[in-house]
Amino acid sequence: MASPISFGEPAARGVPPPRALPVPGPILFARYAYGPNNLGYCGPEEAQALFEHATDGAGDDRALRDLASQFEGAYPYLQLIAVANDLPDPLDPRVVEAYWLGNDLLDRVTPALLGASMERRFRPRLRADGWRWLATKPEAGAVPVHAFHVLDVFPRVGLMRGGQAIERAVQIMDSCRIRWGRVLERDGDWLVVSAVPLELADGKLAIAAPRVERIRGWRDGAGFLDGVDAGDVVSIHWDWACDRLDRRRLALLQEWTTRQLTIANQTI
Repeated sequence: MASPISFGEPAARGVPPPRALPVPGPILFARYAYGPNNLGYCGPEEAQALFEHATDGAGDDRALRDLASQFEGAYPYLQLIAVANDLPDPLDPRVVEAYWLGNDLLDRVTPALLGASMERRFRPRLRADGWRWLATKPEAGAVPVHAFHVLDVFPRVGLMRGGQAIERAVQIMDSCRIRWGRVLERDGDWLVVSAVPLELADGKLAIAAPRVERIRGWRDGAGFLDGVDAGDVVSIHWDWACDRLDRRRLALLQEWTTRQLTIANQTI
């Protein structure tokens, strides 16, 4: 599998300490959630409020927490990660990182915990054959990271039930997953990046060779990045740059994406 962006260091292990994530958890959540919310795909119809809170260095903690709790897809995963790690706050920055990018908090979510959560949430929405397929995933190693929801849950619960052609389904999954790209240049409120797309190769999902894309960095000068330089690596959700990735977080995103691709390909 191609992994064209690397700093030459392995992924860090161990639960990340709070100081490693200076952005408060609610703001970090909003920055990743804004892209699909702005397009009307998930969460409350409060995209402008979400954007304003996420671009404010202080933010409104209470308002952001209320908005986050209305993301019916993401928030139960955050709650599950927090409970499994004896953390009282689903929006602890370590929990938020675990869900969007992946980290070692996910290792404490047992197959039994994830399986019970999935059964409550998804079994009523699926036919028996669809549920039997999805129910195998926790024992196969799936964890409540966003890549799992995009690559395994979303196709069965959303895309395929909607009758999407396979090419269109892969395109949507690629936009919906958290992907990484190296900044080539800034063009006003846009960034030109070399990003790694998802493709279907020989009937399996894979990370393809990098391609050049234009993504949103700011809107009228407001965005989630305080500035970027050519060579920086950013995380991308739909058409928005969410965060600048250091070595550790890039390695985590690559590692957990690869793990979930392997699990998805077992039953594709």
